[in-house]
Amino acid sequence: MTATTDGSTGAVPPRAASASGTTGQAGTTESTPAAAGTREAATRALERATDFLLVRQDAQGWWKGDLETNVTMDAEDLLLRQFLGIRDEATTKAAALFVRGEQRDDGTWATFYGGPGELSTTIEAYVALRLAGDSPDDPHMAKAAEWIREQGGIAASRVFTRIWLALFGWWKWDDLPELPPELIYFPKWFPLNIYDFGCWARQTIVPLTIVSAKRPVRPAPFPLDELHSDPRNPSPPRRLAPVASWDGVFERLDKALHAYHKVAPRRLRRAAMNSAARWIIERQENDGCWGGIQPPAVYSLIALHLLGYDLEHPVMRAGLESLDRYAVWRKDGARMIEACQSPVWDTCLATIALADAGLPADHPQLVKAADWMLGEQIVRPGDWSVRRPHLTPGGWAFEFHNDNYPDIDDTAEVVLALRRVKHPDPDRVERAIDRGVHWNLGMQSKNGAWGAFDVDNDSSFPNRLPFCDFGEVIDPPSADVTAHVVEMLAADGKAHHPATRRGIEWLLAEQEANGSWFGRWGVNYVYGTGSVVPALTAAGLPGSHPAIRRAVAWLESVQNDDGGWGEDLRSYRDVAGWSGRGASTASQTAWALLALLAAGEQESKAVERGIAWLAETQGGDGSWDEPYFTGTGFPWDFSINYHLYRQVFPLTALGRYVYGEPSFGKAS
Repeated sequence: MTATTDGSTGAVPPRAASASGTTGQAGTTESTPAAAGTREAATRALERATDFLLVRQDAQGWWKGDLETNVTMDAEDLLLRQFLGIRDEATTKAAALFVRGEQRDDGTWATFYGGPGELSTTIEAYVALRLAGDSPDDPHMAKAAEWIREQGGIAASRVFTRIWLALFGWWKWDDLPELPPELIYFPKWFPLNIYDFGCWARQTIVPLTIVSAKRPVRPAPFPLDELHSDPRNPSPPRRLAPVASWDGVFERLDKALHAYHKVAPRRLRRAAMNSAARWIIERQENDGCWGGIQPPAVYSLIALHLLGYDLEHPVMRAGLESLDRYAVWRKDGARMIEACQSPVWDTCLATIALADAGLPADHPQLVKAADWMLGEQIVRPGDWSVRRPHLTPGGWAFEFHNDNYPDIDDTAEVVLALRRVKHPDPDRVERAIDRGVHWNLGMQSKNGAWGAFDVDNDSSFPNRLPFCDFGEVIDPPSADVTAHVVEMLAADGKAHHPATRRGIEWLLAEQEANGSWFGRWGVNYVYGTGSVVPALTAAGLPGSHPAIRRAVAWLESVQNDDGGWGEDLRSYRDVAGWSGRGASTASQTAWALLALLAAGEQESKAVERGIAWLAETQGGDGSWDEPYFTGTGFPWDFSINYHLYRQVFPLTALGRYVYGEPSFGKAS
């Protein structure tokens, strides 16, 4: 039974007319009793999953699942509050409860469920628990400290961890890479200007140039000698790379910047810091956040505070208030910090899933979702306009508030979602779609593909900086984003548009030898392949195309014995050992099924087994349990468990199995 907006229930209706007026037909020829049983099970699972999703829509029209990452978010939140002098007992207790609960049996903390212990994460978690009052002699703390020392201690941790420790004198600023605020003056054509960095890195680096110049030290509330492999020599010299190598060049550049720090003209440095501050303040969102993500907010608050902005200043007050909106309070009293929030992404994916599940295109909840998404379209320039100054705005961002950084992926999926809704004001929808499609077309990179936020953001230099030793700092085109744009263009009747054909050519060239595609923003080859195959078929490639047959063969070869699909994050480090390998998950099984169904494999044994796995593992409330992280922030370094993925993607796959592939109705 499905819930309606007035609280009543009714059976899932047959697939209704879409916004284009086309209708789908349930089922294909059922060749065996087993297939018939699978289809019946799929239909029941689809009904339960639809109910589960409908009742979780917000009254304003959006959906949002928790966005779970790792405990560095929680540790750094406490360290920020300690630095600003606003840490309180209740917040500390709640954060510590969450951090303790994430510790592994070996005393470490990982960056994803089931992953190995990670040094920097473990150090930051340890320090957070020290702030909460845990003693170094407590068994769980002693075990963590012993492991940290075995891994090389604080000296072996990443730069960002040592920056946090330097704020309290636990590390020397002289032993950190230098990042001068004069960087703000580099013109956009100059190597290593701020627009050479991906938007997430750019928002973090600009405030950190101020912090690096100021080198503040707050009194440490306790020593951390127990985290050094050798407390007498906590910062042993590091061996420099050969001069002839790029790493060697950048290491020596860093040494030169350290020398410049001592002689930098005061007026120039002060002017650079003030320019950086203006850049930061101009990009603060209406709700006080920066870019809708937590790390830039944290570093921006520290930087502005160092320049004299007191905590009651409107910019600071709004920024601090925004941080509280990243907190998720759990029933046991623990407090988890989200790195980001994903309402636009979750809402467009939920809309597509419900439409695929047979909900009428004019269902009130789909219309309400469309209304909310229409209100989120961004119609003013952001940082992307530095590279595309004459392009008319029209994209969508990922978060509630992020007008400076709309992204190409969200825009593509929102357009696909809006195409599935029969809205009472179709002209308004068409205007929004046209603007979004035009913006995405204008954001195509010169190689024919699309990145997430910027155009041609693929300089090799930023990743080589000693400062940038954690995660991706550039935003080159990826197969998954490009696939979503190609699928959107096909749905908009532009399958034969030159931009679409260039995107298809790029995707075909990027296929791995084994038939899969790399997944930049989801784990990993299963996500990439599950994104690309539906896009290629939507754009007109037949299921018999060699690239699609290779993808089908690869997916069939990595299907688990239980019928599902899974892929561990280790595939980002060890392709041969982990590509397409891992415990079955609902989201990854759905991605594989979406590719197989798009390739015309509705009657295949692989599809039947995958659908059966989804039906069998569904909970009684219509949901799926998925502790594994299947989202990607930075490949391997920063992973995400999107709590709504386990719901929207299985529902989409079940709907397309029962009702067939969606039809958008616009002629190519």
